[in-house]
Order: sequence, then structure tokens, then C-alpha cells
Amino acid sequence: MSVKNERRSRGHGEGKRVLVVDDEADIRELLDLTLARMGLLADCVGSLAEARRMLASQRYQLCLTDMRLPDGEGLDLVRRIAETVPDLPVAVITAHGSTENAVSALKAGAFDYIAKPVSLEQLRSLVKSALDLPSSDSSDGKAGESDLLGQSPAIEQVRGLIDRVARSQAPVHVTGESGSGKELAARLIHNLGARRDRAFVPVNCGAIPENLMESEFFGYRKGAFTGASDDREGFFQVADGGTLFLDEVAELPLAMQVKLLRAIQEKRVRKVGATGEEAVDVRLICATHQDLKALVEQGRFRQDLFYRLNVIELRMPALRECREDIPAMAQHILQRLARAAGLVTPVLTASAIEALQSYPFPGNVRELENILERALALMAGERIDAADLNLAPAQLSGVAPATVGGLLQDHLDQVERLAILDALTQSNGNRTAAARLLGVTFRSLRYRMARLGMNE
Repeated sequence: MSVKNERRSRGHGEGKRVLVVDDEADIRELLDLTLARMGLLADCVGSLAEARRMLASQRYQLCLTDMRLPDGEGLDLVRRIAETVPDLPVAVITAHGSTENAVSALKAGAFDYIAKPVSLEQLRSLVKSALDLPSSDSSDGKAGESDLLGQSPAIEQVRGLIDRVARSQAPVHVTGESGSGKELAARLIHNLGARRDRAFVPVNCGAIPENLMESEFFGYRKGAFTGASDDREGFFQVADGGTLFLDEVAELPLAMQVKLLRAIQEKRVRKVGATGEEAVDVRLICATHQDLKALVEQGRFRQDLFYRLNVIELRMPALRECREDIPAMAQHILQRLARAAGLVTPVLTASAIEALQSYPFPGNVRELENILERALALMAGERIDAADLNLAPAQLSGVAPATVGGLLQDHLDQVERLAILDALTQSNGNRTAAARLLGVTFRSLRYRMARLGMNE
């Protein structure tokens, strides 16, 4: 049967080629016909041995393989291709509901997976995404302004991992301190992958009221609740075909975590007020500065959801871990800020660079940008010196906080004000979310802001 399928598929003429590996003749027939209707050539085989032989003699643009084969596991083929033909995307066909197999395949380097019984709609979407992948030496990704700057070992390691995970559809969990560039990493993964021409939808999970979460994520039908005057798409529908980035995913309440898990597993969502589900195709990337493993142990985050989100973990280094990159980062940020303000880019003096490199940067790259923006606005002349940076909070890293010229309470107020401002920045000004980030109640945050004169 495999020889017959192979001969018939080759009769369509030259074109992009797909290797199909499955021991069930009817599945091979179905995949062959579907691929042929998409204008693709399919070589269909029924074992690992035949697949290895075909890979040695033919160049392919995609491989579809079953997980269970007569002479081995599909995972063996995934690993072999990852080692020998890293540019070849491999998608695995798993038994329905076999979550463990799907996650294992993605961790092994699979591009994506599809469950039996095979949905032709999902299959066609998967194939198109795989064939849309840019070549490894292509430069048509939308990096540009969002390039990851730096040449330190920590940055080079992150850059290499981003390049690899961009060529798959596996869920990515980006970790790192606040301000370390987690959303930048997510955008780079999107821009360097097959979905680069579709939507990138960022969502701050900590800024959405709990009673609105389901309708915000999945949409709603007209009349579903008071105020629902029209049908509305949710984040999943808007991101269909593209990437959904869930920032601060640890802030999701447990009830919403259950619904999110189902949407990920089934690749289908139901609008609030709707009777049926609709298929969605999204690449999921999430981020948080919190320790999700610790939250799982505390019962505050579902273990099964963590298992699905943490397929690939990408850790963004703190700025203090790559101090040698600070001069280049600072210059790049200054050029961008000056261009936006219509100014000539000022010169950072040697003393300013030295001061930046010795500063601990608790707010990481976001804090570096804030410092430079303030210095640009207040500078006199065309140079920025160490004094213009106003890095007094650096005393937090070791110098005694109380001095003859300043009271301890003044210093503590300054620390508290900086922490609140950072939380408000992260939450886009949402005070409820900022209070959660700080670990205080909304009423406590409101009182502290009033005491510090921050309510204007």
C-alpha cells in the first residue's frame, strides 16, 4: 500500500514534499489525498526503517509521523530528525486525549501535534504553518527594532534558544525578573516563526477583573449578559492563526485555569452564551516573574496546566548578569528615545557608563530605559554625565541608607515609592493588579499612595 501511495503521489509533479509515516493504511490514504489537494507531494511509509531510508535519499519540507509504529516509537524519529535535519519540521499524530505523548513530542523537538481522529481542518492549518517557516538562514523575520541586544554569554544563550523554539509550535514559558524583557522574547519567537504575518496578542492576566475573564478570553454572544449588546470576539479568536501571549499568567484564578487548560487541550473555545464550540489555532506563550513550581506546590496553580504551559522554559537573564552589554543597550535606547523626541542623540560620558555598569538595576532593562528617558528630558547640553543619571537608589546595594543629611524614613519612603511605581508600570496603571503584584490589599495600596502623595 505504501508503494502504491508513493507512486500515485509522485504523479502530481514536482513541488514541496511531505514524508508521511503511519502503519495504518487508511490513515496514509487520508493524509495522502489531503496533501495532494493542497498541491503537495506525499511519500507514505509504514515503519521507522522505511522512514529512515526515505530521509536518506530525499529532501522534505515536512514530516508527519504516528507515535506508535511497528518497529519503534515516533519520538525516536523526532529525535533523529532534530539531530540530523534540524530544519525539517516534524508533526506527530497522537491518540486522542494522549496529553503526555503530545507534550513529550514537543519537548523532543516536534513542530506540533494532531490528535486522532484526524481533523482535516486542523491538519491543513498545521501543514500551512509548517511550510510557512522561514529557512534557518532567512532574514525576513520582523526583528528590527525588537532585536535582543547584547553579546554576553547569557544573552547569546537566550538568542539561540529563541531561534530554536521559534521553529516549533510548542508552548513556551518565559521566566525572569520584572523588566527583564519577557514580552520582547515572546515577540521575537512570534516574529521569527511561521505565524509572523498573523496577530500577536499580548494579555496582562493580572489586569483583568475575575468576573470578566471568561468573556475576555473566549468572547460572548449578544444578550449573554447585561450590557452584551453585540457579539464580541475574545483573545483566542483575535489571536487565531497567530500567537497569544499571556503575561503574568500566575495571576489567573483557579476557575479560569481550568477553562484555559481545556482550550489548550481541545484547541476549541466556547463563547459566553453560545451553544457550540469553535476551533482556534493559536501559539501560546506565557510569562511570569513568579515561581510557578512553588505556586503549584502551594495549590495556587494547577499542576496539569503548568505541565502544558511549561513545555519549553526560557529564562530571561537579569541585567546585572550581563553588565558588559549595558553600554550597547544604553546607546541603543538613547538613540530611540532621542529620535522619538526629535533630538540629537547625546553622548554618554565614561563616568556615566561606569555608573550604569555598577548599578544593581532591580528593575532591569525597564529601569534602564526609565533612567535614560529622565536624563534625556533633564539634561543641559549634549552630554549625559553620571550626575545626570540620578542613581541615588543604587545605595540600596550596599551603602548605608541613612546619612547625616537624610532621615531613614525619607529613604524608606523613596524605596516604597519606587516599588509602587514599578508595580503600576507592570500593570499598565491598574491599581488592583499592582496591589496583587506587591502582595498588599487594594485598600493598603491606596493608603500608601495617598501618604506618599502619589494620587495626583
